[in-house]
Amino acid sequence: MNKITVNTKFDAGSIEVISIDNFNDLRFKIKNDTNSHFAQWFYFQLNGVKYQDLKLSLGDLDKTAYPKGWDNYSVCVSYDNEYWFRVPTIIEDNKLQIEFSSEFNSVYFAYFEPYSYHRHLELIGEANTSALVTHEVLGQTHEGRNIDLLVVGNQDCANKIWIIARQHPGETMAEWFMEGFINHLLDQQNSVSRNLLKNAVFYLVPNMNPDGAYHGNLRTNATGTNLNREWVSPSLEKSPEVFYVQQKMHESGVSMFFDIHGDEAIPYVFTAGCEENPSFSEKQTAITQLFIDSLLKVTPDYQTKHGYVRGHFNSELASIATSWVGDKFDCLSLTLEMPFKDNDDLKDYTHGWDGRRSYLLGQSFLTAINMVVSTIG
Repeated sequence: MNKITVNTKFDAGSIEVISIDNFNDLRFKIKNDTNSHFAQWFYFQLNGVKYQDLKLSLGDLDKTAYPKGWDNYSVCVSYDNEYWFRVPTIIEDNKLQIEFSSEFNSVYFAYFEPYSYHRHLELIGEANTSALVTHEVLGQTHEGRNIDLLVVGNQDCANKIWIIARQHPGETMAEWFMEGFINHLLDQQNSVSRNLLKNAVFYLVPNMNPDGAYHGNLRTNATGTNLNREWVSPSLEKSPEVFYVQQKMHESGVSMFFDIHGDEAIPYVFTAGCEENPSFSEKQTAITQLFIDSLLKVTPDYQTKHGYVRGHFNSELASIATSWVGDKFDCLSLTLEMPFKDNDDLKDYTHGWDGRRSYLLGQSFLTAINMVVSTIG
């Protein structure tokens, strides 16, 4: 009989092995983020499993960051680390349980389709060769990785559109979204991008948290800090990523801001704004509604019925990027959330919500911005 081995020694690999002695009783536990109590992300490879009927369990779900996020969840599986699909997953006895018959000797399991640091470097490298792009390194993370900014267009343009992604590194759909957005923006055969770059300059941070992404964290960077609670007073010691981005925002100004995320529990695409800010203005009310109406027109994946209820963030409100930017710059400021599960309005039982759908949403987002850009000048 083949000996089972587990591999996590790759970018974003993460799992704690409890027992792998029996194909019918492979037991694991989800690891905590680096220097943090958060736990939800997993990504590992099983080897020696060809033609085996496997039964896996991931235990202690009540100790994860979002226990309700496991309801109606289906695990992501891949043989080649490129094509990912979903398999039925049972939540029972505080465990995530998977029964899977492997066609090949090695198989990967992940919380969501990964977006590797290597792919991030390729995205930055390809953009860097475009005549439309200026690549800036705003600073470095706690572990010395670049905080990459892509400036697309003429920086003298008055309309400054900022988009950041992956403050929470396990929300990999956010960088898939950014890849789709960036590729569409840089396609000069595309009349939407050509028009946008006449009217605005884009400041794009595809991965706010490269340390956390590399370590396989769900929500924190290498210091154990949740970046999206650091916007009131970021520090070089705990949150250099936010510190350097804020510094650049003050230098450039912000006319429009989007923070791209994924939500563990809500199976829909939705937005959350800064309307609970005491400073929320009539100008912001008008442009926010105009953008929401535009996004509804360009993609059926987006909806406004389901999302966060008022008061969702309570005392944390001021420290969140969308709230801070909206308050400081009196501009359109929105968080976009995509599901870790599926979009219940448009179900895909094979893939659920995945990298490709996130990529396509990034393209649609560009069209929605084009529909409102003339109103922010």
